[in-house]
Amino acid sequence: MNRRSIARNVQKGFTLIELMIVVAIIGILAAIAIPQYQTYVAKSQVARGMGEAGNLKTAVETCLLEGRTASVSSNIAASLPQGDTECNLQATASSILTGAAQGQGAAVVGATGYPQVTLSATAPSTIVASFGSGAATAIAAAGTNQVTWTRSTEGTWRCFSTVEAKYRPSGCTAGS
Repeated sequence: MNRRSIARNVQKGFTLIELMIVVAIIGILAAIAIPQYQTYVAKSQVARGMGEAGNLKTAVETCLLEGRTASVSSNIAASLPQGDTECNLQATASSILTGAAQGQGAAVVGATGYPQVTLSATAPSTIVASFGSGAATAIAAAGTNQVTWTRSTEGTWRCFSTVEAKYRPSGCTAGS
């Protein structure tokens, strides 16, 4: 045999065993990464819901200071009249929350819900964000799907959540 025929018989490419090992490694990495990613998504959505509900604290404080506690509206359009005792939260709808627009608030097409606000000058006021159809499955189950901001009559705000501890932001405690 000459040198040329030996050079032609040299194998090029990967063996079946090498390819199977690579596929197995990719499968193991995916089995670890996908659940971690789903947990990350759920945690970030809970933090987002907490922030969206928390953004309404300023509007609630303003309404309480101005005595606008008779009724609450999510987002009164500029063309509609606002009563002297009506609170306009100027809220925006969220794709991860459930809850109808309150009062004169108009539902926004394509968005699924608003935080629900209860106002009182003599009792605790609340802002409740309930996770719904656009949220991760892990946080959308009834009974374990709420973040609640509660304002005491003294004016302090506290955050409570019914979501599982592994998804709950550090600024929110368990409970209602």
